[in-house]
Amino acid sequence: MLRSELTAFLSSYLAMDEYDDMSTNGLVVGAPEDKEIHRVATAVDANLGTFRMAIEWNADLLFTHHGLFWGHPLAVTGAHYTRLKTLMEGNLDLFVCHLPLDGHAEVGNNAQMAKILGLEELKSFAPFRGVNLGWWGTSAKALSVEEINRKLGFSHPFVLPYGPKEIHTVGFVSGGGSDDVAMAMALGLDCFVTGAAAHEQAADCEECGITMIGGGHYASEVFGVQAVGRLLHEKFGLETTFLAHDTGL
Repeated sequence: MLRSELTAFLSSYLAMDEYDDMSTNGLVVGAPEDKEIHRVATAVDANLGTFRMAIEWNADLLFTHHGLFWGHPLAVTGAHYTRLKTLMEGNLDLFVCHLPLDGHAEVGNNAQMAKILGLEELKSFAPFRGVNLGWWGTSAKALSVEEINRKLGFSHPFVLPYGPKEIHTVGFVSGGGSDDVAMAMALGLDCFVTGAAAHEQAADCEECGITMIGGGHYASEVFGVQAVGRLLHEKFGLETTFLAHDTGL
């Protein structure tokens, strides 16, 4: 399909205009002329490692969650110069989707985690600049911390184990969403899943009786880009692949 058709679909489907994002989203690197897209790689981060992997795989376009531009001028020098040069010389277009890929009801990081755990009656929460980013739901079957980590693939999670041992309600705000544990507490949730937490939140969790799981910023945000890749393959027949480049954080 044409790049213009693909980017129009992604922008509409992901409701990207509804988010006041600090990230520059959409097609952020691409030649002026339109081109045919056959192969789409997805990754969490836009960095030299994922660019090189995408070019080696002969991707026409790379879809990432974290982009290159964050609301302030950035000189094209040093590592930033090398990143842009690599994209251009590799004829690799870059499409970025940050907050919309956290909050989306189907392919979003948080909704995807809830679905992996088999939660029901999903509801959105955790507003940021007027749009909810998080999702929470209920499990009829009691879940354990170990089961949650295993199903979500968290290999090195931190756990603040102050909620009930049998977990039935879980909320999710991926990445750096730990401040929203306060709203999870207000909702009376048993467990809150995020990427990383602040030191002072340990006391809040202990005193309010909620379990917080931090799977890692990277590990909590692989779900959205993987889901987008599956969607593009199923809907348009594009060849897609997920490029793993774990930061360990």
